[in-house]
Parts: sequence; structure tokens; C-alpha cells
Amino acid sequence: MVFRSIFDAPEIRSEFEKAGVSLQFIPVIWKHVVKNPTCEWDDIPSLPSAAYSVLRSKFRPLTSIVDSVIDSSDGVTTKLLIKLQNGAFVEAVVMRYDSRLGRYDGKTRPGGPRSTLCISSQVGCKMGCKFCATGSMGFKSNLSCGEIVEQLVHASRLSDIRNIVFMGMGEPLNNYTMLVEAVRVMLAPPFQISPKKMTVSTVGIIHAINKLHKDLPGLNLAVSLHAPVQEIRCQIMPAARAFPLEKLMASLQAYQKESQQKILIEYIMLNGVNDEEQHAHELAKLLETFEVVINLIPFNPIGSSSQFRTSSEEKVSKFQKILRGVHGIRTTVRKEMGQDISGACGQLVVNLPDKSKGAAKLTDIEDLRF
Repeated sequence: MVFRSIFDAPEIRSEFEKAGVSLQFIPVIWKHVVKNPTCEWDDIPSLPSAAYSVLRSKFRPLTSIVDSVIDSSDGVTTKLLIKLQNGAFVEAVVMRYDSRLGRYDGKTRPGGPRSTLCISSQVGCKMGCKFCATGSMGFKSNLSCGEIVEQLVHASRLSDIRNIVFMGMGEPLNNYTMLVEAVRVMLAPPFQISPKKMTVSTVGIIHAINKLHKDLPGLNLAVSLHAPVQEIRCQIMPAARAFPLEKLMASLQAYQKESQQKILIEYIMLNGVNDEEQHAHELAKLLETFEVVINLIPFNPIGSSSQFRTSSEEKVSKFQKILRGVHGIRTTVRKEMGQDISGACGQLVVNLPDKSKGAAKLTDIEDLRF
């Protein structure tokens, strides 16, 4: 028999309603499981007898296990290889920061140690971006709400997670219903993560963007743009053919008007493809009516056979200076973390690690500030 995760919110709500159990007990159960992931249902005190019956017959505290934990030599990045109930694997990345060490608008940042968790939403990905290792896996399956949330449960045992980015394996907006349910669980007790601390990244699924703010108000949106013109975008991101740039920008305009929030634009730097000065000016022109932060991402190699090469530091710096200095657009360069464990941007792909030889590779997440 296949049991559901207790964090599969739609299922536990439905089963409790059918059994006449108050839904107010759900966050109590979640809190207990977060603190005691290996618990038995009888360990949770003071539940109605009908609740215990439902839990025993249909649910497990966790349906996934951590197969391996791999630490990067940088000392701040950890990759979790998580095995799902069906035998498939996904990866999640914990990235630790001390916000006092950076500078923001010329001033020392407030705050202190905090961690960002990069979460996967699918096994594999159907978008097929040519610079991304996950795309080489193809699409395997969507994750359930519980399988998404359990990544946070596992990671929370290693670090105090304060920020969530849906930038792991998969296209989050292609698993829209489960994404929304999982985020709502994370917003609620016992997690209570602020929507301002959560970011969903997408290649530009227009119909989903059009309803995202209504379903998840206050959430940050990141768009993997990667090119200022449709032709280049289609060359490196085949899925872009289904989402023409003109229509995508119109949906982003509507999203920004409704949400009144800045949009993070992700832009991977590919030598000789999208990193010339003219591309910087074209990108600025495309975004001139938006409130955005552009995040330039150094390309991370995904194997010797890759058709792409990393842009030089000089090119990246020039690109940034044009956007920021000439056009006045706030532009950052992503600090790569966890490359040695394939925990950098575009490297996430499930290769089971040979634990006698070290790690397989993964995806980088940046310290997002809006």
C-alpha cells in the first residue's frame, strides 16, 4: 500500500473532514513531526481517536529519506540527495550566509547568519534548456505537495532555514497546483516562512504567471530570461517557442502592476551567445518600463561535451556596467556556491554519488535581496 505524506495538505484535509476530525489538529501534527521525524502516530498526544485511525491507515510522517548529505569545500553549501517513496531521487541545496559580511547600497547589511534552501518541484524537467543539466534528464514526474515540503523538513534538521527558492530541479509553474499547496503549508504553522522570503523561478509559463499573484500574494517572482530577443532565447531554451517574448513581457507587466513588486531577472552568461555589449543594451531596452533586479549568472560547465563556454570576468563586468551605469538598472553578479558538489546554477542532475569517491553535481542559489 502507498501511504501519503502527512504534509500532503489536500489529502489530510480531505480525510479529516470525511472522518469528522477538526482541521485545527493538522498544524499540531505537523509541528510534532517536524520536531520528531521518526515518530509513531501514537507518540502525538491528545488527538481524537478518529484522527489516529486516519493517520495509521493512510499517512506516514515522512515518505522520503535523505540518501546522502554532501558538503562543499566552501563550508557553506550542502546538497541533500533525497529518495522518494517511488524510488526516484531529487536534490535540494542548503546555502548558508552571514548577511553582515556583504554590503548593500554602500552600507553594511543588517542581520546575521541565515540559510537559504533551494527546493526541487519535479523529478527532471521538460523545458530542455541547453545550458542546464537537469534538462538532460528529461521529465520524470511531478512532486506531490508533501514531497516538496519534506525537503524543507529534512533541511531544517541541518540548518535554520529562513529563505526558500524554488530553483532546484524542474519548472515550478509546470507543477502549479502542488507548488501552491506546498507554499501555503510553508506559510502556515509550524514553518511560518514569510512570503517575502520565498522566490519562485520560472522560464516564463505565461498562463501560470497570470494567476500567481492572486493565489500566492507577496511571493517573489524570478524569471529565467537569459536573452533579450526571441531568436536567441529559442536557441538556448527550446520551450521559449511556446512563450513568445512579447507575450511574456505583457504578462510580467500585468503581474507587476497587480503585485507592485520587483521582479528578479535571471540571465546566464554564455560566451559569444548572449554576452556582447549590444545584448546588454537590448536587455535594458526590453526592461526599461519594469522595476527589476537583473542577476547575471556565470555559466557552470555541465560536462566536456557542452556547446557553451563561460563568459570571461571582463565580459560579465562590462555587461553589468552597461546595465547599471548606462541604464540605471540594478544588476548583481551571482556568487557561485557549491560548484565542487555540482551545487551551482544549471548543474543539478541526479547522479547517485559514489560515496567512496565523493559527490555528484548540483545547482547554485544566490542570496536574493529585493
